[in-house]
Amino acid sequence: MHANAKQKVIPLIPPGLKLACSQCNLRELCLPLGLSEGDMGRLDNLIGGGRKLKRGHHLYRAGDPFESIFAVKTGFFKTDVLTEDGRDQVTGFQMAGEILGMDGISTELHTCNAVALEDSEVCLIPFADLEALSSEIRSLQHHLHKVLSREIVRDHGVMMLLGTMRAEERLAAFLLNLSQRFGARGYSPADFNLRMTREEIGSYLGLKLETVSRTFSHFQDEGLISVQQKHIRIMNIPRLKSLLAPADGRIR
Repeated sequence: MHANAKQKVIPLIPPGLKLACSQCNLRELCLPLGLSEGDMGRLDNLIGGGRKLKRGHHLYRAGDPFESIFAVKTGFFKTDVLTEDGRDQVTGFQMAGEILGMDGISTELHTCNAVALEDSEVCLIPFADLEALSSEIRSLQHHLHKVLSREIVRDHGVMMLLGTMRAEERLAAFLLNLSQRFGARGYSPADFNLRMTREEIGSYLGLKLETVSRTFSHFQDEGLISVQQKHIRIMNIPRLKSLLAPADGRIR
């Protein structure tokens, strides 16, 4: 059993304190554009309030019943699975404006763990209610399909990354992907903090910890990045992109 197995999920914030989707500054990342005022109100009523989690706490665990998906409002998460030899294999990192929990749709049980990498907050979206509403609002249904498709594309991207790329290409693709995602949220695409450890990056990229550390040092020596513990500054994005093969190597 994990050391955190007895942790209890932080209770839901009282509904009166929730921030409506229509007023959230992440709505363009989470929600389809063009919803009418009435449809947005119906979606606001569907959202089950917020849930705050401290760093290291689980949002859900593998085997938990699937009931809701979660939109990350603030903070950063990782998803991982327990391998047959007892290791935690990182399968993804999620930031504000992204969706967690879709791993449970097919079996109605979550197939991975979702862990907060820093103090975080999510919006709870009951999936059965979302399905019912999306059948009435075509733009919402289309957006839900796009989100599901994006997860498939991400899985394919990771398979390509692990199967065809050298260590330098894997880390370059990872940093460029984070750069793209931070930029989409209005943050600096070249200056950000890593919320995950080097070991977690290695687990995700299929690299040993020593290889990750050595590659970070090599990038810094080459003037591609500046590294101060978890703070990363990308000094030369075009040169970092040039490390990638003709396929762009992005992990969405």
